[in-house]
Formats: sequence, C-alpha cells, structure tokens
Amino acid sequence: MATRQNSSNGRPKSPRVQVVLPEDLCKRLAALAQQESRTVSNMAKVLIQEGIGYYEQVQRSSAETSITSTEGFRSALEAQESQRLKGPPRRIKLQKP
Repeated sequence: MATRQNSSNGRPKSPRVQVVLPEDLCKRLAALAQQESRTVSNMAKVLIQEGIGYYEQVQRSSAETSITSTEGFRSALEAQESQRLKGPPRRIKLQKP
C-alpha cells in the first residue's frame, strides 16, 4: 500500500511506493534514467505510467473483441429458426456392466 507523508508546510506529499528490484533490472533502470537525464525515481514513474497505459489499452481492446464475438454469437443464435421437440423427452437408461 502506498504511504503518504506531509511536507514541512503541512500539505500532503505524493504517495510513495517502495519496490524491490533485482540487481540487473536496477542497473538497466539507472542506465535508462541517465540516458534520459532523469532521476531513477522519475524514470521508474514514467515507465510505470507507460506500462499501465499499455496494459489498459490491451484490456480495452480484448474487452471490445469479446463483446463483438458475443454479439455475433447472439445474432447467429437469433437468426436460427426455432424447432419444436418431437414428443416428450426420453429417459436415458444406463446399463450396468
């Protein structure tokens, strides 16, 4: 859970999240931050924002695809002619071996 601190003037600061990274990933993040002339914290924030945006976009497109396929399935079912059953349903008898 993100923690929130207060600044010296009493206003709340942005929430803070602590993350544990493997050594290799931490080095790669630091290298990216240096290339972009950012702090490691700011670079992590930017990458998280981009990742969440991408994730939400994928989720929306998959939801739209499932709605489209559901609507297509429903319309195909509605297009079929209904058929009446011929007589009452029969019981299935299981034979013992």
